[in-house]
Amino acid sequence: MPKIRRARLPDALFQHLLTRARERQISRNDILAFAAWLDTNPEVPESEWFKRFPGLIACGEGELVKTFLIPGQVPHGEEVI
Repeated sequence: MPKIRRARLPDALFQHLLTRARERQISRNDILAFAAWLDTNPEVPESEWFKRFPGLIACGEGELVKTFLIPGQVPHGEEVI
């Protein structure tokens, strides 16, 4: 199982994540919770996956985080615990 890539993200993807965080008004505390989870160097499926946090849902595919959703939006893929 891959681990999430944290460096050398494609610029368009990084900008997309920043835009989604702003548009969906994801709080600093939610971003910090997400960052703390990333610090654990989690393994994720090679296919689509998502991880729930109190105020956001991180969605990805393989080693890349692809977008942020807010509670109430429906994620796709396998839930990462």
